[in-house]
Amino acid sequence: MEIKEMVKEKYGQAALRAGAGGSSCCGASAGCGVDPITSNLYDGSQTGQIPEEAVRASLGCGNPTALAKLNAGETVLDLGSGGGIDVLLSARRVGPTGKAYGVDMTDEMLALARENQRKAGIENAEFLKGEIESIPLPDNSVDVVISNCVINLSADKDKVLREAFRVLKPGGRFAVSDVVVRGDVPDEVRRSMEMWVGCIAGALHDHEYTGKLASAGFEGIDIEPTRVYSVEDARQFLTGEGIDVDAVAPQVENKFMSAFIRAVKPAGKECCGPACCS
Repeated sequence: MEIKEMVKEKYGQAALRAGAGGSSCCGASAGCGVDPITSNLYDGSQTGQIPEEAVRASLGCGNPTALAKLNAGETVLDLGSGGGIDVLLSARRVGPTGKAYGVDMTDEMLALARENQRKAGIENAEFLKGEIESIPLPDNSVDVVISNCVINLSADKDKVLREAFRVLKPGGRFAVSDVVVRGDVPDEVRRSMEMWVGCIAGALHDHEYTGKLASAGFEGIDIEPTRVYSVEDARQFLTGEGIDVDAVAPQVENKFMSAFIRAVKPAGKECCGPACCS
């Protein structure tokens, strides 16, 4: 099964669990106890604004709506919007003169997000079916692109970043939470850590992320760690994978992290088609 189909299956199942009142988590352990990746990302002032199902369906690794500067009247796009938590929070932040879009490829998540929108009574949001490698919005149409631990799941991150650049207006901001790696990690352990961090993940090194953003045309690139994962956080999962945690700890400790990644589309740089003008 290719990565895209695996993501659809796992996130579809997560949406159904969340809609039925269960936890959507898939990153900590089979028992899904307290997940150090997805827990405590939103404070009460935010979760009180949206339905409980939207909170339960959150599978992110950060809180881009808290870190991104959103202004009244702006248009925001969430890549891989899931149950809709970040879209709904963004819609409230930009107000009735603004708009928040979510793009997701999973029917179950889209259905859950639209139901959460209905329950929240939010009119300035819209959930679109599509893939983040081919965003169903016009060139130069969005002020801010956000995402919450989704770009790492794509098998073609370069295309995702080019698409984000395309839909942003000149001067628009890229402001996403994602998982990154700093330093070298043995391949076997890296694969297991990535599975632990995000169900199925393909985390980039921080310098790779920076390079791909620059290649897409972005400037003002910055990567700010927001939550660093210790090997103790992943001990139970790694042990279940047959890995000697104590032996690999020095090679893994503090090398996987959630980060807030910022970049800007240069003012005056418009796109003129799927690949943008060079």
